[in-house]
Amino acid sequence: MTRPDLQISDDVTVDAAMDILHSSGADHVLVRDDEGRCAGLLTRQHLTPFRSRSWYTERTPVRNAPLDRAPFATTDMAADTAAAHMRSRGLASWPVVDHDGHAVGLLRLQSRP
Repeated sequence: MTRPDLQISDDVTVDAAMDILHSSGADHVLVRDDEGRCAGLLTRQHLTPFRSRSWYTERTPVRNAPLDRAPFATTDMAADTAAAHMRSRGLASWPVVDHDGHAVGLLRLQSRP
């Protein structure tokens, strides 16, 4: 589990989120709601439909964009169970939340040899 360093609010526009991902070189960003709880994980792939950068991307908050939403991994979930859930959902990364829904980490699925 790694620390979720790159985080944005769910009211950030899609246009700004694309700029953040591009300038950081990251392939994903954790999205928080108004109360600081984990709202999802936004990836470059989720932003593909918005690449044309129209007036729509300048006004659309990421909360209205497709992103990986709950359920998330929990702090008491076994690693094998989390890995199985990630594989079944096709996720490379998955937020880990505490009992209040705040992100405490990010799991990455290790590729098998």
